[in-house]
Amino acid sequence: MRRATPEDVLELAPFQGLRYATADARALIDSPTLDLALALAPPYDVVDAQTATDLVRGDPHNAVRLTLPPAAREAGDPPWELCGPDRYQRAALTLRRWVAEGVLVRDPTPALYVYEQTSPTGHRQRGLIGALRLPPPDSPVVRPHEAVLAGPVADRARLMAATRANLEPIFLLYQGGNPVRGAATLTVDAIAQSSTEALVDTVTGDGVTHRLWAISDTATLRAVATDLAARTALIADGHHRYAAYQRLRAERDGPGPWDHGLAFLVDSDAWPPRLGAIHRVLPKVEAGWAARTAREVAVVEELSGGDLRSALARLRDAAGRGPALLLADSGTCFLLHGFDRDRLRAAMPDRSHQWRRLPTSVLERVLLPLWGVADTSVRLVHDEADGALAAARPDGSAVILPPLEVSDVYAVTARGELTPRKSTSFGPKPRTGLVLRAFP
Repeated sequence: MRRATPEDVLELAPFQGLRYATADARALIDSPTLDLALALAPPYDVVDAQTATDLVRGDPHNAVRLTLPPAAREAGDPPWELCGPDRYQRAALTLRRWVAEGVLVRDPTPALYVYEQTSPTGHRQRGLIGALRLPPPDSPVVRPHEAVLAGPVADRARLMAATRANLEPIFLLYQGGNPVRGAATLTVDAIAQSSTEALVDTVTGDGVTHRLWAISDTATLRAVATDLAARTALIADGHHRYAAYQRLRAERDGPGPWDHGLAFLVDSDAWPPRLGAIHRVLPKVEAGWAARTAREVAVVEELSGGDLRSALARLRDAAGRGPALLLADSGTCFLLHGFDRDRLRAAMPDRSHQWRRLPTSVLERVLLPLWGVADTSVRLVHDEADGALAAARPDGSAVILPPLEVSDVYAVTARGELTPRKSTSFGPKPRTGLVLRAFP
């Protein structure tokens, strides 16, 4: 095990955020009707081409033009293309133009930012946005829970290098203590509950309310820093961007802005995130055949009635006792649980007991090989079980997985392991465009 060094400290530094201009400044860009809610965007990796087009149609200053820059615009083309050799320089030019025109304005004082999201159902999440000081790549201070692919890392690194900016924060969690809260969490809650006017108070099209405040008081920042220095963080979302941060720093000599990366840090004890599942669609696999085959390694129950809600309730109950999943097509639904422990151990001899209990581990290492299904042929559907079932029609099957517990992810990563690919869908994710970090 690597010995700890002075660099193994969780540090979130204040910075001068680059933000969309206030209503008074919008007159400078001849866009008095610019609506901040329409300028914000989801994280780049959940935006498809049609969504990007719709966002830009909603407001031409939408942040997606920076995070997924168009390659070109020509007569007869769709409004914004998402590919091409000049994408990165186009994003850099757009960013510089927006700053020059007053679309984006740099805050005058370095600050940490308190960010609160509230869903239409009342689910609330609060945390801090700041400049994460990057620990050594193998440091336990910031732990990933998923592996990364080279292509997306290179893409994000090229974009950051061209724009000289972190355009959207990664999403980090830490365990702040329960019931005793640390100074960082107490500060976040005190500001969000105070009468201090928010820098941002807006509602996006999905009904989520976003509020933002700045912390620049020296004593408060010092108390937050002291609290966080004793913590470690888990990457909930943004693994490729974090790897891009590390890559950019490794490519440069000496200290500089590349030593930090934009991050949103949430105390998961105080504000537990939503953790959804990522379901699978198996093309041209008949559920009845797959269920019969799975009897070699698991207990298989056919669920009658065709009611997905009751099937999901059965799945939640079974998942409390061990790995479990649903296998369904347009006509049948099966609950797979009670997996043979010896078979799991034989299929995953290099993994811990906690890792072998994950439903995605069982699917990846046991069931897909048993069914002869290549992982590359599997489609992914985030969160929506009924969406996965619909996507499986007419001749495929849906594998509906239960969401992991946050404690499962902490337990696996504490042992230095990574969860299988696409095991988690953490939320709510920070909205892109609230605060950017531009380099001097």
